[in-house]
Amino acid sequence: MSEAQLSAVHVYPVKSVGGCALGEAAVEPWGLAGDRRWLLVKPDGTFLTQRHLPRMALGTAEPLPDGGIALSAAGLEPLTVPVPDPRTHRVSTVRVFQDPVELVWTEGAGSAWFSELLGREVFLAHLDDPARRRPINPRYARPGETVSLADSMPFLVTTTASLADLNSLIARGDHAHEGPLPMDRFRPNLVVDGVEPWAEDGWRKLLIGDVAFRVAKPSSRCVITTTDQRTAERGKEPLRTLAQHHRIDNKVVFGQNLIPEHTGTVRVGDPVKILE
Repeated sequence: MSEAQLSAVHVYPVKSVGGCALGEAAVEPWGLAGDRRWLLVKPDGTFLTQRHLPRMALGTAEPLPDGGIALSAAGLEPLTVPVPDPRTHRVSTVRVFQDPVELVWTEGAGSAWFSELLGREVFLAHLDDPARRRPINPRYARPGETVSLADSMPFLVTTTASLADLNSLIARGDHAHEGPLPMDRFRPNLVVDGVEPWAEDGWRKLLIGDVAFRVAKPSSRCVITTTDQRTAERGKEPLRTLAQHHRIDNKVVFGQNLIPEHTGTVRVGDPVKILE
């Protein structure tokens, strides 16, 4: 195969809302700059994802240089939301899975925009200081390592070859009409081209450009992967096929979770070297 290289970089500024592709992005200890720094919360303080509301896929958020976000969705006026100041806005603890996380809540336009998109009252909140807000599970992390509002790890890497192989399996299955699936079903940060299918299952450490990453664990997949990111409609794939053909430790997986060894910048076209 051709030399491995980084073929795509994606950030998702609002957890579980549509993100965008970038030509390059800064690698911070807790994830790509601007990735998953915002969260939608119910009035009772429960956080929301596409697991609960598939319509979240219909909104798109793009990061702005000052940390704010630009929101867009069909039928809604575009909106720019600045970073809320914790000195003047409500700061409240939200439990993100098992982790209590202090967030700064926006008031007004950002929350109203998402409430209209989703057809229910929600609030938009911001993670102001990922360096100290949310430690990574110590089973996988070193002391002091943190993550933003991603499910568990700072980065998710997938490969185009594994997606192609998965789509070939779907095409031979009983839900072939659902395929082929695009990579956006898996919401990766980094996509690698030029490796064998499922090669990522054996990676332990890799170098993307000048930035080293260690593999923390395989990425177990949930119902979000069955959600069409353009229509918010759900099907059976890819979970049905992954459950039959690609399990690790009895979990349905696709891709690998990474923790950066240091900061830097990754760029589309960067060479990818497997160190271990």
